[in-house]
This record gives sequence, C-alpha cells and structure tokens, in this order.
Amino acid sequence: MPIRAIIIDDERLARNELKKLLQQHPEINIIEEGANVDDGLEKINSLNPDLIFLDIQMPGKTGFDLLAELEKSPKVIFTTAYDEYAIKAFEVNALDYLLKPIEPKRLADAIQKLQQELAKEKANEGLSRGPLTEHDQVFVKDGERCWFVKLSEIRLFESVGNYAKVYFSTNKPLILKSLNSLEERLDHRMFFRANRKHIINLRWIEKIEPYFNGGLIVDLKGGEKIEVSRRQTVKFKEMMSL
Repeated sequence: MPIRAIIIDDERLARNELKKLLQQHPEINIIEEGANVDDGLEKINSLNPDLIFLDIQMPGKTGFDLLAELEKSPKVIFTTAYDEYAIKAFEVNALDYLLKPIEPKRLADAIQKLQQELAKEKANEGLSRGPLTEHDQVFVKDGERCWFVKLSEIRLFESVGNYAKVYFSTNKPLILKSLNSLEERLDHRMFFRANRKHIINLRWIEKIEPYFNGGLIVDLKGGEKIEVSRRQTVKFKEMMSL
C-alpha cells in the first residue's frame, strides 16, 4: 500500500526539490503540501497522512509548534537547513532528520527506516480498536523541550488547573489539555479515570491495596500512589475482575 505523505515547508523550491527526489520512491504518495504551520495543520487534520516531511524553521510558528498542536502525530521526517536542531529532533524521537540540500542516499535510508517502523507496527496491531491505541504516539512540548511518546509509555495523567501533567520515564511535562478531553480520546481498556485528578495506565499498576472509606490505593511502577475514589472503585473492580 502506498504511504500517504504531506510536505510542509515554507519554501516552494524546497518542496519541489523533495518531490523530484521522491519520484525515485513510488511507494511514497505526496497527497498535499503546506506552506506554513496553520496550512499544514489544516491539511493533516483533514487528510490524516501516514507521514509528514516537516521543515523546522518557518515564519510565525516552527515545525515543533505544529506537532504540539496535533492530537495524534503521524510519522515525521524533519527536513531543514539548520543542523543545530538535529539533537532536538532526535530527542523528540522523530523517524529521521534530513539536512538540506537533501542527499538521495539519506532520503532512501529514511524511507527504509520508515517502512521497517510501519511493518513493525502492523505486526503489533492486533485487534486494538480504541480511539488512540497504545501504539499511537503523541507529541508533547513543554517550553523548549519536546518528545514523541508512545501511549503505552505514559503511566499517569494528572490534572493541574487547565493543564494535564504527563508522567513517562523520569519526565513530567505539562500539556494544555483537560483530563476530560483526554479521557474521551484514550482507550478505556488501557487508561482508567481513578478520581477527579488522575487517569492511570492499567498496565503500569504494581500493587492494589484497600483504602479507608471503601476506596483503593494503586501503586504504579513509577513510584506514584494514586487513590481510586469510592465511586470509581466499583467500576475498577469490575474491569480488573477483583
């Protein structure tokens, strides 16, 4: 099956050059182009591509800003003339990073890496039907730091005012999303609303203990102790067959 891609770059010449190089790779089908972040966002949201070729430095907003505004991120290959961004691009776990002018060999390597990644995901897909599955990755931006995180790596979401704190590895960045909106998008077989302030990843539970007033205390593998409210405990016990 062809891989549906969108090129987002403010330079028309750069977009044309990349399209020319991609003629050698018929498996990549360029379905649209975007000249800035807002344009790109609109096209990604309406067309839901498998891949975006993304410039980092663009007038107004950067490529990182674009990713931070997406609910669910496609695969990303950064294309840029600024190599000081390389480390940052890999910190966010982008698929690859191509320095302009793009060399055909580097592009071919990036596409090979993409195909391996897609094949691996297809093999892991199983019967997951949730709105956002454990294999989906979300982009998290907190100040200058950025990450791509697979949902399976997130153990906890915590409400902090209008924000949600995202717990993964040793990081706890804030995203501008309410717990209610996250709850709607997450797979309920994997994420559970423990109380008003917390959504926990059921696969990260290490220990469950009874708590006074009929609730429970759940120990997560990251060391956090989360109370399951009395109201949610009934639902929790049904799900966990306790």
